[in-house]
Amino acid sequence: MKTMTVKLHSLDYGQAKTYLAATLFIAGNMALPQLCHLLPDGGRILLPIYFFTLLGAYKFGWKVGLLTAILSPVLNAALFGMPAAAALPTILVKSVLLAAIAGYAAHRTRRVTLAILAGVVLGAQAVGSLFEWAYTGSLLEAAQDFRLGAPGMLLQIVGVWAAIKYAIRG
Repeated sequence: MKTMTVKLHSLDYGQAKTYLAATLFIAGNMALPQLCHLLPDGGRILLPIYFFTLLGAYKFGWKVGLLTAILSPVLNAALFGMPAAAALPTILVKSVLLAAIAGYAAHRTRRVTLAILAGVVLGAQAVGSLFEWAYTGSLLEAAQDFRLGAPGMLLQIVGVWAAIKYAIRG
């Protein structure tokens, strides 16, 4: 099996490139949910608000991921009313966890594989669901991403892997 080298970055807050990358990923996290919400339950099934957070954090480091993780849901809620204000704390926690875990995994392993991305996505969702359960008091609500969002998690894993391996290789 052929191994392909990928370039992973760790951008700092003092670099303009950090803010440019974050702006592009935030724009993606604003556009993709709008498309997904055209489908019935598209947001709950495809989990689009996390896609570019994962991509940004894994490819460009946790700082780009953190900017994307916080600003994407807040701007989406302010501009489009989705996510709803009641869901914002949980989505923010899950987004920040995803950015932190993805940035750590990329820095630690220096490679991208489907297995690593699966661990990142499932780990962030598991810890985030524990927070959601504590926050809402509802195990059923906390398990929603695992019950309904499996296609979205799969899309994140495969889509981000393909994007890093083949689309944004530099």
